[in-house]
Amino acid sequence: MNTPTLQSRTLLLLLIAVTLAFLAILWPFHGAVFWGIVLAILFAPLHRRLLRKMPRRRNLAALTTLVVCLVIVILPTTLIGISLVQEAGLVYERLRSGQMSFGAYFQQVISALPAWVVSLLDRFNLTSAAELEARLSSVGVQASQVLATKALDLGQNTLQFVVSFGIMLYLLFFLLRDGAELGTRIREAVPLDDGHKRQLSSKFTTVIRATVKGNIVVAASQGALGGLIFWILGIQGPVLWGVLMAFLSLLPAVGAGLIWGPVAIYFFATGALWQGAVLAAFGVFVIGLVDNVLRPVLVGKDTKMPDYIVLISTLGGMALFGLTGFVIGPVIAALFIATWDLFAPPRPPVQTSTPK
Repeated sequence: MNTPTLQSRTLLLLLIAVTLAFLAILWPFHGAVFWGIVLAILFAPLHRRLLRKMPRRRNLAALTTLVVCLVIVILPTTLIGISLVQEAGLVYERLRSGQMSFGAYFQQVISALPAWVVSLLDRFNLTSAAELEARLSSVGVQASQVLATKALDLGQNTLQFVVSFGIMLYLLFFLLRDGAELGTRIREAVPLDDGHKRQLSSKFTTVIRATVKGNIVVAASQGALGGLIFWILGIQGPVLWGVLMAFLSLLPAVGAGLIWGPVAIYFFATGALWQGAVLAAFGVFVIGLVDNVLRPVLVGKDTKMPDYIVLISTLGGMALFGLTGFVIGPVIAALFIATWDLFAPPRPPVQTSTPK
């Protein structure tokens, strides 16, 4: 084996080893690092605009962008999180004390159904009051316990949360200030053709912006609208249910309906007809319309990926990486498609016949 080949392989192994070691060091704060990068990509256009107005004050431009990010994104999210923890604790206490029982609500719905529907449900053993009440109450208590436990963990791990939050802000500042130079250096180090590097880099940033903006706008819109109608109708815990609808809105078409649908059915079954009609109409024609109109425009249009790829990659990403997977999944899918496109032969231009 000749010396240059041995040196190249040794250098490659060294590169892989130190890269894996560096990633292992970052892993305890991977969430802070990831969201620092995402926010830097999202607010980079604003930073460039400010930098053009103050070209010799890079620190001030980065700091101003960071403050805007805090006001627009981070502070509202923190306030919603505080309200969510408070309402989740109240719901948990009501479930534990018996003031709220999902099984009792279900029994009210069963009692209001026509006899032929009850008979049909009886065939599938779906009307056993005691069994269903025990199951639904157990599910409700477990779900509320999970929320309360997460809130308790957040309180107990305040120091870790503060450290991660500080790391994210610190990293965001330097990524805004030095991100362009860092991106150029990374592109220079990648052993690919310049055209391929530009294509992959453009795809990466485009998908992150489209996915975050699209999913967050859709989720925030549906959650806010759902919480608003719950508040208008006097349903307890509108912030809690609104946040749940926002999370479930990542499932297109039916996501938020998993929350407002059963509540509308309960209203109809208990004789609150106008409340049920208002909630059902609002859910179908307002909350549902947001998903059908905004998601294809904000996500599919910019990513240029089919809707089914966006859906599957989002669900798969969330299954593997948790909440951050709604960004990581589509990014991996987009890079997968873009990388395979590099190996595909160029498509011949479409020729259109001109009339003679």
